[in-house]
Amino acid sequence: MDDDRRNAGDDNRVDANDCACRDGRPGEDYRKNIHNGNADAGKTAFATFAGGCFWCMVQPFAQVDGVREVIAGYTGGHTENPTYEEVCSGRTGHYEAVRVEYDPEVVSYDTLLDVFWRQIDPTDPHGQFADKGTQYKTAIFYEDEEQKRAAEESKRRLEESGKFRGPVATAILPACRFYPAEHYHQDYYLKNPEHYKRYKAGSGRERYIRETWGNDVGAAVRPHTPAKPAPRAEETDRELRQRLSPLQYKVTRENATEPPFRNEYWDNKRPGLYVDVVSGEPLFSSLDKFDSGCGWPSFTKPLEDKSIIEKEDRSHFMVRTEVRSKGADSHLGHVFDDGPGPTGLRYCINSAAIRFIPVEELEEQGYGEYLRLFERPQ
Repeated sequence: MDDDRRNAGDDNRVDANDCACRDGRPGEDYRKNIHNGNADAGKTAFATFAGGCFWCMVQPFAQVDGVREVIAGYTGGHTENPTYEEVCSGRTGHYEAVRVEYDPEVVSYDTLLDVFWRQIDPTDPHGQFADKGTQYKTAIFYEDEEQKRAAEESKRRLEESGKFRGPVATAILPACRFYPAEHYHQDYYLKNPEHYKRYKAGSGRERYIRETWGNDVGAAVRPHTPAKPAPRAEETDRELRQRLSPLQYKVTRENATEPPFRNEYWDNKRPGLYVDVVSGEPLFSSLDKFDSGCGWPSFTKPLEDKSIIEKEDRSHFMVRTEVRSKGADSHLGHVFDDGPGPTGLRYCINSAAIRFIPVEELEEQGYGEYLRLFERPQ
């Protein structure tokens, strides 16, 4: 993390006048953005929390009796309709957050506050666990004065509990316009349960929660009970076998390698995006593609470091660095340190693991947010 990003938001306060909704109050238009017409009987209330990576903040609230829906998104910034890429840059002022729709006759706001505190490190002013930057800082966004008082009182009790060595850095801010994140981020713990577990553990969040709170995760939470059933592994595998070609399946699920120079994209020079053939998650851009002479598509970097994982590969009597997609855990290929500048890396990727979307089709296929990448001077 560079110094500019670290120092960009040392003051946890956000002026309501700088938010996308100027009066600091949620308006009807943004309620429509996050409310999907839930027809359940009973009252409806909303609560918004920023706790670092929003993947890890959905499940804890979705498991609470009385919670109807939890949406991952962006809030608290100064730009409208931000994309994931823009928020990750740290320049929009937005937090990664979750918007909780709940029935106040079943679960109280105080209970939701208790759940929130038990998912975060409230003493970190620079982000959460492995994720640093203003977009990963913690905050409670209150809808009205009642929520504000409850949040302030809850924070005071936490500070006076003596549970933490440092001061509580979590901000308490007026609710601003909430923008739902891209579809592949929603219910991530259900769509990609294995990767979700690895990420939560690898980031340090899981261990911190266990060491700080033990089994005290809040009486309202139903431990290990998902809000809706996740697909069984054998069903998912069967569907993939039907949807993917035999080669695509062998490469992404069985770590196979396709032949060089006899694959779909090794010499593709058209501008566009390369997405995970399994999940559709954006992985690479033609702007970073180059001719390495190896016979496979080669890139100097991924679209987002957060979209891939790397692991040691000792197969075939070699030591290499394997590249896999985070979203679907697809085997993509390998990364080598013999690439051109500015990274010096060569991401050698199997064509069978990716799908190419030309620039002219980005909008219609749901990737319009990336069009701006190709509008920059080359």
